[in-house]
Amino acid sequence: MARVTGIGGIFFKTKSDPKEVAAWYAKHLGLALAPWGGAMLKWADDPGAADAVTVWHTAAHDTKWFEPGEASFMINYRVDDLEALLAKLREDGVTIVKGPQTDETGSFAWILDLDGNKVELWQPPPA
Repeated sequence: MARVTGIGGIFFKTKSDPKEVAAWYAKHLGLALAPWGGAMLKWADDPGAADAVTVWHTAAHDTKWFEPGEASFMINYRVDDLEALLAKLREDGVTIVKGPQTDETGSFAWILDLDGNKVELWQPPPA
């Protein structure tokens, strides 16, 4: 049977200038922007790639999960050092909504991006 095998990209509209939003992600989350304005995230560059998965999940229309963001989506980004990244984000004045918190699936924190979208940061547990 033909089926979906993974996430091929993340595309979203911005409330402000798309180049400014891309620059915010480059500055604060370390996305290496290509000349065309986006980033290529290669699983092979991730030290935990052998065990890597991408989660896909739906939420009820009245969920509070994405608050305080107003978007109908939330993106989860894998990170290599959540504590260090959070320290840098605090230094840069980025709004940290919650976290870090850790469970058997790893460590998590939630921030707001330049447009006020809630973004989830996830550091997988050690292999």
